[in-house]
Amino acid sequence: MKRCAALAKGGGRCQRIASDGSGYCYSHDPARAEQRRRNDKRAGQAGGRGRPGGLSETTEAKRYIRALVGKLLKGEIARETATACFMGLNVLARYIELERRLIEQEEIISRMEALEESIEANNRMSRPYG
Repeated sequence: MKRCAALAKGGGRCQRIASDGSGYCYSHDPARAEQRRRNDKRAGQAGGRGRPGGLSETTEAKRYIRALVGKLLKGEIARETATACFMGLNVLARYIELERRLIEQEEIISRMEALEESIEANNRMSRPYG
């Protein structure tokens, strides 16, 4: 197995394994720079640690709102139709916020339970026998 030919930040050689005979690991291969950029962009939009990727929903909603306002101003859709659409978007926004709060609450409860278990374990260990 051949090591990556790139220099690490500290001045030494990268310790990762070179892939595909390029002489570089995935992180340093110049031929994969565009692929890394795309993956990094997608990773920033995804949820993490069990959270849903709400950013994509809000981004999609913003695009829809902008398009709807544009069509309304150009006279391409009726005011009543736009009003009904905005009412639906308002319901969606409230649901997204509710979902975020529920997930946040579940995370807090889980962390509290873990802390309580840790405290109980510490208390059991500190009690004298007998």
